[in-house]
Amino acid sequence: GLVGELAVLSTIIAAGVAPDVAMTAWVGPQDANQDFELGTGAIEVKATVSPIGFPAHIGSLDQLDDSTLQPLFLAGARLAQSAAGLNLPQWVESVRAQVAGNADAMRMFSDKVIAAGYFDAHSDKYPRKFSDAGTRLAEVGQGFPRLTPGNVPLGVTGAKYDVELEQALGAGVGIEMALKKLGAL
Repeated sequence: GLVGELAVLSTIIAAGVAPDVAMTAWVGPQDANQDFELGTGAIEVKATVSPIGFPAHIGSLDQLDDSTLQPLFLAGARLAQSAAGLNLPQWVESVRAQVAGNADAMRMFSDKVIAAGYFDAHSDKYPRKFSDAGTRLAEVGQGFPRLTPGNVPLGVTGAKYDVELEQALGAGVGIEMALKKLGAL
């Protein structure tokens, strides 16, 4: 989860969103419904290391609900376990390097990785290495496979479910296109 969010965060900054804006937008560690709130909408990140398919766990009815923030994008971050990849502390350091010139972004980033449960003092506990094998984004809307408060039977107040994203993401859109639609670029 956290490696996927860091990969998307890094991509957002690399696409031209100011580091302090990107850090403010990263609300996943604060238990928000989606991982990023940018411009008028949001991005929810799901990550997998599965080489076949793209299984994704949806944690609530609100996670893919676009009734309050629009547009809503789902980012499917495919990671590959590999010796050439980065472990979690190295992913954290790579984002720190991207925001090094911005004191506000550095402070927010430090606070948010702690809120996400990562502590530099435990860096030796993360030996597994992951390479970014590509991220696809899809706009969540009508026809997207999801359960929301507005489309479940009366009386259903919560749900956790799994979605196979391989088909749902389709060809996807690039991060720049998504950021433009969100009004962040």
